[in-house]
Amino acid sequence: MAIASMDTRDEETPLVVDISESETPKNRTRDVHVLSCAFLLVFLAYGAAQNLETTVNAEGNLGTVSLGILYVSFAFFSLFASLVVRLLGSKNAVVLGTTGYWLYIAANLKPTWYTMVPVSVYLGFTASIIWVGEGTYLTSIARSHARDTNLHEGTVIGSFNGEFWAMFALHQFVGNLITLAVLQVGEEGSTSNTTLLFIVFLCSMTLGTILMCFLRKIDEKEEKVSADSSVSFCSAVVSRLKSVITPLLDIRMLLIVPLIAYSGLQQAFVWADYTKDVVNPILGEAGLGGAMAVYGAFDAICSLAAGRLTSGLKSITFIVCGGAFFQALIFLWLLLKYSATSGVLGVVYPLLMAALLGIGDGVLNTQLSALLALLFKHDTEGAFAQLKLWQSSAIAVVFFLSPAVTLQTMVPSMFVRSWRTLLYNKLISCRFSRCL
Repeated sequence: MAIASMDTRDEETPLVVDISESETPKNRTRDVHVLSCAFLLVFLAYGAAQNLETTVNAEGNLGTVSLGILYVSFAFFSLFASLVVRLLGSKNAVVLGTTGYWLYIAANLKPTWYTMVPVSVYLGFTASIIWVGEGTYLTSIARSHARDTNLHEGTVIGSFNGEFWAMFALHQFVGNLITLAVLQVGEEGSTSNTTLLFIVFLCSMTLGTILMCFLRKIDEKEEKVSADSSVSFCSAVVSRLKSVITPLLDIRMLLIVPLIAYSGLQQAFVWADYTKDVVNPILGEAGLGGAMAVYGAFDAICSLAAGRLTSGLKSITFIVCGGAFFQALIFLWLLLKYSATSGVLGVVYPLLMAALLGIGDGVLNTQLSALLALLFKHDTEGAFAQLKLWQSSAIAVVFFLSPAVTLQTMVPSMFVRSWRTLLYNKLISCRFSRCL
């Protein structure tokens, strides 16, 4: 009997062990590092170029109008971005998304209406898929990591978003330090210096694109793409339109939309009005790089800190309130007492504003991503498509109005919206604190 039982066990034991079944769960932190570094390399170039658009391409308001067109395109294509991401897979979407940014920087080497406008439209498309792809990819690997390591999902999502947005926020710091270094060499506003700067940016973007190719694909997403591939394109488009409209019938999304819109407005205010009307008159184009480097440094620090402190809806509410409050102070300062001065204070004041505005932006970026990931677990692509739709629409409005609206007109509106953000944030906390 003993011999028979041993034979039975021997027969049940496979001669070749399936290594894939015995592998330990993948450590997804490696993918967060790769994704974060790749985005840093791509966006240090684009972010710094965007800060310069309203001053370098000021003739005929080419820079401002092209940015407005870019974000209108971004808003439109955000309606279908999640469909494209599902067809391509989140990794392929992020890699394809870099092509628009590369072409946009290349177009700045010869900035005309015939180069900037078409590229801006294309960048709107690629920007929509890169951001929906990023949000989907980051949320998926966070959930996978939480499941494999038996950690709290909200904590892992907050931690991963914190690292990503901290690295992303560094693009303002690094990119604008490069701007400061290159434009300070030789004559201010020299065409040769500007050309050299954009060539350096193209090299950085190329490295970022190559790095993105090393991201690991997500098995679950590949299976989902295969399942969706049998659906006709028309049916997929109709389904996507429904999925865009359906979240707007959800009270959760309706309460979050004002927060999303404000996050876009405050970013556009920094890129269009703060740089043009506060920094440039005092510090010039080269000094603009230094001010935005301060903005990026504080943005990065607060993104990392906010991500580490995120544990659920209550922590998100508290952190967002703090960031919105700091920005409200800046808008109140500009509204009541600020005036351009000379000397040391003339330099310190814009840098202090940059620091506080950066704190608010870092908080909003991190917490909005974490909030959507927590509340919309079953439609991550749709939630992040809504994020970019409303955010880019708000940014486009500011860029189109910027040539006609003065700083004195813009600031009161931003001040009111910053306080509305505090109110909506409190409503979200009260409404959904029991749901998580």
